Amino acid sequence: MQFIFETPRLYLRRFTEDDASLILELNNHAEVVKYVHEPILETIEQANIILINQIIPQYTLYNLGRLAVHLKDTHEFIGWCGLKYRPELDEVDLGYRFFPSTWGNGYATEAAQHTLKYGFNELQLKRIVGRAHFENIASLKVLRKIGMKYLRNETVDGCPVETYESVIH
Repeated sequence: MQFIFETPRLYLRRFTEDDASLILELNNHAEVVKYVHEPILETIEQANIILINQIIPQYTLYNLGRLAVHLKDTHEFIGWCGLKYRPELDEVDLGYRFFPSTWGNGYATEAAQHTLKYGFNELQLKRIVGRAHFENIASLKVLRKIGMKYLRNETVDGCPVETYESVIH
């Protein structure tokens, strides 16, 4: 396991090819994928494709990526958070996704805040963008809590979103 960083309650690590069951379990919840307009995953093969084609290549191509988030005290996998380079937009995107059973505990805010710090301090990024569906109130609150600044409403990947950014001056 390649640990990237930890927060007071969490540790974040790179996914491996052995983590398809974690992706399947997370993306098998209708509430989790509701605002991202992705289908519910139903097979381990579908989860494997996401890992092999989307998540893992970010590590080697850009030294970025979505990271598995675990509780420090129990090592339980509770979701993912991380940075992703979007070449079609030429930007680095902050994203997060957690099991509904963990919502309301501040884990997304904690993971996202530390991910921003990691991106700016360790990776020397100059700008990070965050987006959430305009109806996803909880996710929008996270973006505001971690200090990202509202830019505009727009449609990205077929989703109506609010776009936020953090920049280093």
